[in-house]
This record gives sequence, C-alpha cells and structure tokens, in this order.
Amino acid sequence: MALLSGLLSVSAAVFIAYLLWPTWQPSPSEQPSRLPITIGGVLFNIPPQAIREKVQRQPGAQERVDLAFAFPSLQPPSPPHHLSPDIEGHAEIAMQRIFLTIADHHGAMSPEVRLQTIYPRYLETTTAPEHDGLVRQAFRDGSPYENEDLMMGGTAGQPPGFVARCTREAETPGTCLSERRLGGVDLTFRYPRQWLGQWREVAAAMDRLTERLHGTHD
Repeated sequence: MALLSGLLSVSAAVFIAYLLWPTWQPSPSEQPSRLPITIGGVLFNIPPQAIREKVQRQPGAQERVDLAFAFPSLQPPSPPHHLSPDIEGHAEIAMQRIFLTIADHHGAMSPEVRLQTIYPRYLETTTAPEHDGLVRQAFRDGSPYENEDLMMGGTAGQPPGFVARCTREAETPGTCLSERRLGGVDLTFRYPRQWLGQWREVAAAMDRLTERLHGTHD
C-alpha cells in the first residue's frame, strides 16, 4: 500500500511538472517583441516568448492564451538548455514562475460574484490571521472546495484587494489561484502557495502584468 501511495505521488508530481513546463522553445531572433492578440473582444500585446503553447503564438483573435513569467522580474522565462530528469528540478523551476491564462469568459459568472455569492456557502465561519494582514478562511470538508483555503488581504473596511483560492500543502506543494475580469475575458493567475508570505508583492505583480499586457508598457 505504501508503495502504491508513493507511486501515485510521483506520478502526480510528474504530471504537474509536464503541465507547467514550456512545450516549445522560441528563437528570440525570429520573434517580434509583442504579438497583438484579441481575446473576448479585448486587445492584448503579448511577448511571444511568454506563450507556453506554440499553436497560440500567432496574432489575431483567439479563445485563450497560456502564459508564463519569471517572478519577481515578470520577464518571459528563458528557454531551458535541457530538461532535468529529476522531479525536484522541474518543481524548482515551477516555483519561480507565475502562470497566467487569459480566456474568453463567454458570460460565465464573474470572480467578484463568485466571491460574494458562491464561496460563502462553503466556507467555515471562523477566520485566521496570516502574514502581513492576510486573512485565511477554510472551505468546509465535503464541499466542492475541500482541502482549499480562501485568502484575502487589503485595507480594513474596503473590498479585498487580494483574493486567492489555495490548495493546502500535502504530498504536492500547495498552489494558489487568483482571478480577475477585464471586459470579455477572465485572467487566471496561478502561483505557489509559498508566495503568500509576500502577498503584497504578488498582488502588485498581477496588477503590473495586467497593465503591461493590456496596454503598451514594456
């Protein structure tokens, strides 16, 4: 039984590493600095080196794009010279990345409405203070968000400026998901739960990435 559990843990880690690892290596000399891509009627100017899927590396209208940026520099990650055969090497690379999916929401419920009307149905009634004003509220066992926590931070008396839904640390490292809506698209940021110790920097990084990709900033 222990052997089976260990094999399942290794398989899960390998699968996560595969999903997080870039699937192509662009040639910087052949790429423009930005690609104009329209998603859900919203124009983004995206560095091609940040696009994880080769098929998405083209200008024009698309349903979604999947991106990766180094943290805290927020620059497109450098292509690896080789793929490390060990799981720890893949995990270390993933811990240095912030992943972003931009997708047409097709009229789905907004992150703000979900926070106000859906999450409260499944949350424990008590909250716990975390680092630097961050507040944690656990989701109940047996709920659709079992083994996850809702993390919120901001100024007292104001709507939370930082919201993340995070899996708990277990056999695999915990991860966090933060969402925001921009016109016809939803932006979904994913990053390691360990970054919550610097959640203000993470919140600022998401703001900068949103402005940089949606505007004309480098």
